[in-house]
Amino acid sequence: PQVLAEGPAVSDRPDFANMSCPMPLMDHETVQLAHGAGGRLSADLIDKLIVPRFTSPELDLLEDQAVLDLPAGRIAFSTDTFVVSPLFFPGGDIGDLAINGTVNDVAMSGAVVHALSVGFVLEEGFSLEDFHRILCSMEAAAKAAGVRVVTGDTKVVGRGNADGVFINTSGIGIIPGGVELSAASLAAGDVVLLSGTLADHGMAVMTVREGLSFQSSVRSDTAALNGMVRDLVAACPGLKTLRDPTRGGVATTLNEFAAASQVGIKLDGAKVPVKPDVAGACEILGIDPLYVANEGKLIAVVPEVEAEAALAAMKAHPLGADAVLLGRVVADHPGTVTLDPGFGAERIVDMPVGEQLPRIC
Repeated sequence: PQVLAEGPAVSDRPDFANMSCPMPLMDHETVQLAHGAGGRLSADLIDKLIVPRFTSPELDLLEDQAVLDLPAGRIAFSTDTFVVSPLFFPGGDIGDLAINGTVNDVAMSGAVVHALSVGFVLEEGFSLEDFHRILCSMEAAAKAAGVRVVTGDTKVVGRGNADGVFINTSGIGIIPGGVELSAASLAAGDVVLLSGTLADHGMAVMTVREGLSFQSSVRSDTAALNGMVRDLVAACPGLKTLRDPTRGGVATTLNEFAAASQVGIKLDGAKVPVKPDVAGACEILGIDPLYVANEGKLIAVVPEVEAEAALAAMKAHPLGADAVLLGRVVADHPGTVTLDPGFGAERIVDMPVGEQLPRIC
């Protein structure tokens, strides 16, 4: 793999993380079963903690549903549930992961993401201060992505039944006219692009679990990719498909592409980008970075004639500075992904049999 030198983080997004987000005064320091009973404590939890973080015209009505005025077009819809352990990790937490993960899933259709719902399952005894911290992180992520939370739900379960907090997020977006993305549309000669370094998220979570430490901290790459998708759609009319390689990593995503289109995919091993600390963590744990979860990267497959424009659009975005041409779609070995390490010993990059990194998102 191409091990990249660390560089300064580049972002043109507001620095929401450093803005003040004071914890409101509450009657309790931890979640009580009564917070899920529909009475005064439920109202306090919603009114003091949740609604102020996600205020929007739809949510503020506190109806059982959100009524949305959407532009015409095909709707993209996705839902995901987040159970990551630990809840807080270098570079993020379960909150921004939940927002960014669903924004990205909807955006990979080429859609403009319009709105999210959020559902919480809280464990009795969970710290309200930690819950508030998660909510603030979600608020910052939603603002950075330019999407609004319009409806939601909160449930409380007994001690030992939820591991602190689980979060479900659903999202909807509108697909612009003329955008038709499908993993079944690949053809020999197409080019596979990757927007940046691999395995940052999975290794950030695993280093905390395993107690590993490095001179430079391994940090999650969790981020919303809808802005980059917008730029790619504009720059590349022939865009074939997009996917954010989360659980199972790049290897799983590309195997799904190869199977859907019955083509082969050949990767250039010298182009696989991995940060030094991440590469070190992968080596210590015996894990191939191609199989590790990412939460702020995307794979794009484009016709060769549009590869230069698509790669330039990626690199022009703050989240795509390390974008690379990772490989090509080939007619050989249909349904199979291979990697050429550069010295003639091409190997198969197979679909993983099981989950290497449980509770990663």
